Amino acid sequence: MYMDLGSKINALDNVLNAIVNLDLDSISILCRNAVELDIGIQDIVNTVARAMEVVGRKYEEGEYFLSELIVAGECVKECFKVLDPLFRESSVFIGRAVVGTVEGDLHDIGKNLFIMFLRSMGFDVIDLGVDVPPQKFVEAVKRYSPDIVGMSALLTTTIVNMKEVIKALEEVGLRDRVKIIVGGAAVTKEFAKEIGADAGGVDAYEGALICKKWIEERKLLEGF
Repeated sequence: MYMDLGSKINALDNVLNAIVNLDLDSISILCRNAVELDIGIQDIVNTVARAMEVVGRKYEEGEYFLSELIVAGECVKECFKVLDPLFRESSVFIGRAVVGTVEGDLHDIGKNLFIMFLRSMGFDVIDLGVDVPPQKFVEAVKRYSPDIVGMSALLTTTIVNMKEVIKALEEVGLRDRVKIIVGGAAVTKEFAKEIGADAGGVDAYEGALICKKWIEERKLLEGF
C-alpha cells in the first residue's frame, strides 16, 4: 500500500497522543489503523516508547500521578494486543527470553515495554507476569530453556529480590545457562553488577538491544 509521509506521521502522532492523553477507549483503534497503513511494527513500538517517556516526565514533574501511570500502562497493553500477533508473523526467531516482575512488585509498564521491544526484534518471550517468586523463574528456565532471563522491579524495597532469583538459579545449576538482565526505575548498572546480573540499569529499548547483541555474539562464537 502506498502511503505518503504525512499520513504516516499523522497516524503515529495519533497513537502517541492517545497514550499521553490517556485515551484508553481509542488507542486500540488508532494502533490498528497504523498497522493497516502498513507502518512498520518497529516504528509503532518506538512511538509507544516515546509516549511513555512523555508520561514518565509528566509523572516526575507532578502533572501525572500513579493513577495516570496505571491508565497509560493499560494503553500500552492495548497496543500490545494489536501488535503481538504481528510480531509472531513477521519476525525471524533469534532467541527466547523469560521475563517477569520480581516478587513483591506489581508494576509492569517497564516490563511490558521491554517485552514489546524484544518481540519486535525476533525474540520469543515468556511473560511470567508480576509478583513472580524465585522458584517460578527457576521452573520457567527449566521448562523453556531460554537464552535470557529478564527481571523488572520499580521499588527499592523489591529490587533485592532480583538477587534471590539469581541465587535460586545458582543453587540448581542453571545460572550459567542464561544471560540475566535487570531493569526498573531503582535499578542501576552498579546494582546489577553487585547482584551478579550480566546487564542492567538501562531503559527498555537499550535492554532489548543488549539482549539482541548477546544472541548475535553467541552465534558468532558458535560459528553460525
